[in-house]
Amino acid sequence: MTSDSGVYTLKELAAMDWSPDDITRARRSGTLIPVAHGWVRSATADPRVVAAVAAGGALSCVGALRFHQTHGSSEIWVPPGYTETHVRLSKHMKGRPRPSGPFRWCQGYGQPLPVVTAVDSIPIALGCAARCLTAEEWVATVDSVLNSTDWTIPDIQAEMGRVARAVTAMFGRCDARSQSGTESIARLRLIAAGFEVEVQPGIGTHEHADLRVGALLIECDGRAYHSDVETFRNDRRRDRMTMIDRWMTMRLTYDDVLYHWDGVLEDVRAVTRSDRHRIRRDNDPRRRGTASI
Repeated sequence: MTSDSGVYTLKELAAMDWSPDDITRARRSGTLIPVAHGWVRSATADPRVVAAVAAGGALSCVGALRFHQTHGSSEIWVPPGYTETHVRLSKHMKGRPRPSGPFRWCQGYGQPLPVVTAVDSIPIALGCAARCLTAEEWVATVDSVLNSTDWTIPDIQAEMGRVARAVTAMFGRCDARSQSGTESIARLRLIAAGFEVEVQPGIGTHEHADLRVGALLIECDGRAYHSDVETFRNDRRRDRMTMIDRWMTMRLTYDDVLYHWDGVLEDVRAVTRSDRHRIRRDNDPRRRGTASI
């Protein structure tokens, strides 16, 4: 039940021990306000949820994921953009004119699932998002759900409804070990470029990097990353430790991965090329015997 959205079905209120008389009195006093047939809202209800229900459906897809992100699942990664109100229509709206407004109509694969809450659950929202997001955005979002909540892939699939082959294939690319959307997208793009990528490789005894490509460790900072003094010191200590162990570290920002990937990929290729660690000898005979890396 998405009670903190402030939008409820009458059945939900009954399950919360509201009697018909309680609902009638609340309507008369303005505590509960009608939204659509069988739906009411509080005075402080989430405006996007109200708009989705008034349009004939539930807040879903990216909109629902963003709602869950701000209501108890803060570590879920939601891709930037997608500013419309994403609505999954009720089956009762089938064939009817769609209301005007800043809406994006979303639907998962297979037969439409009933709309029973104002905000779709995470699995149903992911089912809609599979047809709305790019594949790498969707995989990164699922990674964040797997890493930060109790949901597992079988659990998500069981509640999602029909799981199309394309969605099954995307699930196969997910990795619950990824700790940020930035890391997930970097992993997917490196694999697509032909690199063998290790996720969360061990460093020393108790620490891990985000990704490893050959002798290169890649650390990815999320969009909301803000380094305090202690984190800054730990990062630099880890860099020293990895250098002593003959690893190289490349630190990537959110913007590097999302908006400047071509340059990042060029740098990774330059660092990992096969002759990168060969000794280069100077042609000047007076300096012959010196070497640089």
